[in-house]
Amino acid sequence: MTIIEHPETKPEWWKEATIYQIYPASFKDSNNDGWGDLKGITSKLGYLKKLGVDAIWVCPFYDSPQQDMGYDISNYEKVWPTYGTNEDCFELINKTHELGMKFITDLVINHCSTEHEWFKESRSSKTNPKRDWFFWRPPKGYDSEGRPIPPNNWRSFFGGSAWSFDNETNEFFLRLFASEQPDLNWDNDDCRKAIYESAVGYWLDQGVDGFRIDTAGLYSKRPGLPDSPIFNDQNEFQHPNWGSHNGARIHEFHQELRRFIDDRVKDGREIMTVGEVAHGNDNALYTSAARREMSEVFGFAHVDIGSSPHFRYETVPFTLKEFKQAVAESFEFVNGTDTWSTIYLENHDQPRSITRFGSDSPKYRNLSGKLLALFQGSLTGTLYVYQGQELGQINLKDWPIEKFEDVDVRTNYEIISKKYGKESEQIKSFLRGIDLLSRDHSRSPMPWSSESPNAGFCGAETEPWFFLNESYEQGINAADEESNPDSVLHFWRKVLATRKKHKNVMVYGYDFEYIDLDNDKLISFTKKFEDKKLFAALNFSDEEIKFNLPEGALSSTLILGNYDEIDQSSRVLQPWEGRLYYVD
Repeated sequence: MTIIEHPETKPEWWKEATIYQIYPASFKDSNNDGWGDLKGITSKLGYLKKLGVDAIWVCPFYDSPQQDMGYDISNYEKVWPTYGTNEDCFELINKTHELGMKFITDLVINHCSTEHEWFKESRSSKTNPKRDWFFWRPPKGYDSEGRPIPPNNWRSFFGGSAWSFDNETNEFFLRLFASEQPDLNWDNDDCRKAIYESAVGYWLDQGVDGFRIDTAGLYSKRPGLPDSPIFNDQNEFQHPNWGSHNGARIHEFHQELRRFIDDRVKDGREIMTVGEVAHGNDNALYTSAARREMSEVFGFAHVDIGSSPHFRYETVPFTLKEFKQAVAESFEFVNGTDTWSTIYLENHDQPRSITRFGSDSPKYRNLSGKLLALFQGSLTGTLYVYQGQELGQINLKDWPIEKFEDVDVRTNYEIISKKYGKESEQIKSFLRGIDLLSRDHSRSPMPWSSESPNAGFCGAETEPWFFLNESYEQGINAADEESNPDSVLHFWRKVLATRKKHKNVMVYGYDFEYIDLDNDKLISFTKKFEDKKLFAALNFSDEEIKFNLPEGALSSTLILGNYDEIDQSSRVLQPWEGRLYYVD
């Protein structure tokens, strides 16, 4: 048999790692103030080690006024006091390392907070040396009521204009996200150097092993910040990506950032970076090992499916075929190149994958949660698991708008209700959208037990910062699942152990190919590594489905399935059943 050389010849720890994402506000409260904290994370490291993860990625824990849950940073070098102290963070990093795991932190450098000292200086006068560290522009004019008109027609990702007016200097500042989240001007050399030193260098010096780079495609804006073309004539403001995403200097900036990291780290550890680039065709450029930009990227094609490109909360129908194709976009570019990919279905900006892509009915939620774990574990790239995903957590159910916390939801609700009315069809459509797609579904506190009222996240007498998902009362909690060998938690452990055991084909496998792509109930594919070929058959329906082995296959050996009793001679999958085989 001819041995095919793997196209990616240099293994790295971060390629083979399973990385567990932690949302610190919601993970574990150690001091009963209702907020998760760094000591709470430290107390649960043993749980994560037992799960089988190799690294943790902690969402922003820096000082912040919390307009956008810590993604509005006022000091990159200080822990937000509610989460603890810098020393608490250093202890967390050290304890993580002692357990043989890596520590990855969130790098939020497209924007900061209006409370950051850089911005305070910048807004103090038009002649301040830091004025050009942000995007300041005079009004385009004034409307009939004397209100300033924004400099261009860009829409904030959270709704409304992407500009906030500052009364102190009578100019607008650009902020693609929340109203007090000003974008940093990466075209200014001094600004970039300060970002590298404060946000990156400080934490490299504390021993972190990598960075998840927030909004990594947004740093190079279109020169002059011109009006965007009209993509949606129903909206006054247009999606900002045309003028802000994957701009002319973006690769230059990431190569410069990588050089800074390489120069700063002297102890030989390999620092990984994963960039949130969302959409675009630059994945192979961003992640080429020879180019030294980022280690890997997060694409959004698969998690944005079913959501309108014009407005996140407008749901649109999609087929399983479209989902398959979108998932493959995440890793197909790796084949035959020196690039790398990521595998994920959930994060802090996404709803729960079982509700989105499986079945969250009581009958099938465990099975479909296991199926999704099997699917993710079988794909090529670095695997990411979001907190609660390993429990098979589902979306929040039947919540009134008042219970939602996210600034994105609140801002858009206010805009739509003001424009169309609170009983309008537009509001009803929006509410259906958030029921399926809101970020809050993933942000409710982690359920550690079935104990009321706070599921072990914090003490019973404490009011948590955000409402809990009532599903903890229905067995979706860590304690109940630990004691149930048939739980989603136990199956995730099996998947991660199997992925390590068969890492050549499961992590590094290449020549991925879907079988029966048009099938609207079955996901099946093959991929290989040298003389090994993996075959997956995954039933994404609540019906029995027949499947066939790949053409030319004479025999099969089961690697793992999500049903306890599997007749290997049968070519029928039960509802939400998945199997992985070696085939010859």
